Amino acid sequence: MALRKLPLGRRLLIVDLPMALILVFTLGPYLWMFITSVTDESKLFTEGPSIIGATIDNYTRLFRTVGFGDNLFDSLIVSCGTVVVGLSLSITAAYSFSRFSFRGKKILMLQFLLINMFPLVLLILPLFVLMRVLGLLDTHLALIIANSTVAIPFSIWMMVSYMNGIPKSLDEAAMTDGCTRLGALRRVVLPLCGPGIVATGIYIFITSWNEYLYALTLGGRNVRTITVAVQTLIGEYEVQWGLMTAGGIVGAMPATVLFLLVQKRLISGLTQGAVKG
Repeated sequence: MALRKLPLGRRLLIVDLPMALILVFTLGPYLWMFITSVTDESKLFTEGPSIIGATIDNYTRLFRTVGFGDNLFDSLIVSCGTVVVGLSLSITAAYSFSRFSFRGKKILMLQFLLINMFPLVLLILPLFVLMRVLGLLDTHLALIIANSTVAIPFSIWMMVSYMNGIPKSLDEAAMTDGCTRLGALRRVVLPLCGPGIVATGIYIFITSWNEYLYALTLGGRNVRTITVAVQTLIGEYEVQWGLMTAGGIVGAMPATVLFLLVQKRLISGLTQGAVKG
């Protein structure tokens, strides 16, 4: 039965009310965090969070005294660098898996899935030793490489599903007209799997933006992402709730804005990858 044909009372009971409860449950913590971030520090522990007398003092202190702007810039460099490295390797690897048949192909694809089954903490020590030997500790490049090791395996699976939906005859026709294999990839395949590239890129960006364990271990004073910067606001004897919630709000904004800007292409990319061509 269509929703518009349901009686008003029944629709309110089985559709509108459950959806409202889900929204309250989902958005409630974010609303509480925002109210806490605009509450004056002197009133926060005496009167509790309140929208009355709201102030942006926590946000100004966040950038003036804590240096949160530098942390945002570090996160942006690491996330964008991971997207560039991850997409470059994922697209070329996915094209090889989609277009060529070779020995061990299924085993390699299975290994990409097995990598994601291991917890990240198992990779920290080998990566730390490797970065120390290479002299890359506390650099953006170290975090880009570490985040790429997590993002690339699943990204290859995503891109293979998109490219499998593109007929191989298009590649062959392009090469008949004089294109090289890379030319066919650039001129034919990439434009057709654009939504898939957007979806994969957003997945890599959000994964890198929210990563904490590698940023804490491989970073330091010179490179400190927002996830580590927010954690430093928790002291041994005091938690600066106003600054910490303000940092959480500011840290979540770039990924949220990016998702809203490319929402339609992201959804179309995900649904396209779910359909086998």
